[in-house]
Amino acid sequence: MDRYQYLIVMGLCLLATLPLELVFGARVYRRPRRLLLTLLLVAPVFFVWDLVAVARNHWWFSPRYTTGWSVPGDVPVEEIVFFVVIPICALLTRGAVQNILGQWHRRRGRHG
Repeated sequence: MDRYQYLIVMGLCLLATLPLELVFGARVYRRPRRLLLTLLLVAPVFFVWDLVAVARNHWWFSPRYTTGWSVPGDVPVEEIVFFVVIPICALLTRGAVQNILGQWHRRRGRHG
């Protein structure tokens, strides 16, 4: 089970932030083009960063907590998943906070 911990944590991150889309209206999954564009801008930068860090032995990945599947450059697939999941969670959080603050400001404007 240790080999799948990284992937399990990424799945739990997505699960934990799902209510931000469904309950708080973050509108991240409802805008797939915007989401894809964001990921295409962010993920390659971090992938290259990892490639350099791994090549220079500044960064490594524990074989105990990764599946052993890698992409070119000896970067585990779990890291690629990380580059997708964490930005999605950040966008969901930003969208939900923006929505909540917008509603709060509108209510205050009417009553204040």
